[in-house]
Amino acid sequence: MSCPIYVRAVPFDKSLVTQALEAGADGMLVDEEHAQDVLALSRTQVLTPADTVKIELTAPEDEERAARALQAGQRVLLAQGWEIIPVENLLAHDASGLLGLEVADLEQARLAQGILERGADFMVFCPQDPAGLTPMLQELKLRQEAIDLESAEITEITPVGLGHRVCVDTCSLLHTGQGLLVGNSSTFTFLVHAETESNPYVADRPFRINAGAAHAYVLLPGDRTAYLQELGAGREVLIVDAQGQTQGATVGRAKVEVRPLLLITARTADRTGHIFVQNAETIRLVRADGRPASVVSLQPSDQILCRTDAAGRHFGMRIQESIEEK
Repeated sequence: MSCPIYVRAVPFDKSLVTQALEAGADGMLVDEEHAQDVLALSRTQVLTPADTVKIELTAPEDEERAARALQAGQRVLLAQGWEIIPVENLLAHDASGLLGLEVADLEQARLAQGILERGADFMVFCPQDPAGLTPMLQELKLRQEAIDLESAEITEITPVGLGHRVCVDTCSLLHTGQGLLVGNSSTFTFLVHAETESNPYVADRPFRINAGAAHAYVLLPGDRTAYLQELGAGREVLIVDAQGQTQGATVGRAKVEVRPLLLITARTADRTGHIFVQNAETIRLVRADGRPASVVSLQPSDQILCRTDAAGRHFGMRIQESIEEK
């Protein structure tokens, strides 16, 4: 998950609070006397000015003061006007998870998220134009880093009998071109398309990705992976489109059922990958041109989109280790 985003509503503005909460803010920063007013509207996080040590970075001693406060276990909020180097210094020498940044717009928020490839521990958005609050919050909460996809050639498609496959039903309505990156190995994942396309036998279900066999890897936000069997309600997955643009989505449920499977093998110039998917017309991979293609119509030599990566995962996190998966 990205760092929590609070919206400042001081002085208190109920309409701003309502808008922020409906747009997906993780919490609000309000005067203490209005904390219960916010909690009456939503089950959310509330900060008051007394909960943070607010510091303006105007001189070296300000940075030193912030460092001392963090070491003492206090939540520090750097006021607007902060610069990257002092923030990097504080993040590099502190693991308390208590450093926040005030931001005024989307550009500053993106900068706050990316400092030292870690980002601030939380941010407080101080809206200058409330009209732009909703699109900014949704952009920050949903969109993730872009991913490089490449074309792979299908070399073999083989029915392999029954197995447990996982349908991932998300809380989002997906669009043509979007799906999950899934594969037998974290080094080679296939773009498995959402059920956005209708056919004569079943209606479209744009919230669903029939993702593959229970043992397969699935890519998550934050450069992590999980096994499909581990997914369940409330888990966040990474939705990827044919251009490599990504966004987070929350799992509503995962359905594990026994179904007939296909083993699909594909290769790039230097790597071969495999995926097990249900043998049914509604399951689709994504062609190199971005069009979804049913697995029952795919043929050897067809080009599909995939992602290749370096080997090495432990409990879903990247590690430096020699690993071979077949």
